[in-house]
Amino acid sequence: MPSMKLFDIAGQAMAAQSVRLSTVASNLANAGNVTGDPQAVYKPVEPVFASQVLDPSQPGLAGVRVSRIEQSQAEPLKRYEPGNPLADAQGYVYAPDIDPVAQMVNMISAARAYQADVEMLNTGKELALATLNLGR
Repeated sequence: MPSMKLFDIAGQAMAAQSVRLSTVASNLANAGNVTGDPQAVYKPVEPVFASQVLDPSQPGLAGVRVSRIEQSQAEPLKRYEPGNPLADAQGYVYAPDIDPVAQMVNMISAARAYQADVEMLNTGKELALATLNLGR
């Protein structure tokens, strides 16, 4: 694999994990938001990844890209809070169905994958420099 492809793959992977971290942050930031309208509740999002062939002459050499960001179709959580100013006429508020523990696990996984991609870039850089120094 030419070294430039290594950097392309690592860069794409880092960009994908960055999007993953951003969606987790958005989900966690909105986990506690409530509303009186079940249609207006924040819908958790999650990126969907797809492989991306870098060189058509080498179909086995692929990176990753974010193909889309999907919104959850889960029903909002309904809680009885008649004292809440956002409650509907029956006293219910609606919150997004977000599991903070699952989101934290997803965040840790994305952060570790990002770190692994950084290590791959650093190793590739070190190998390229070592190769350049062979001729000295």
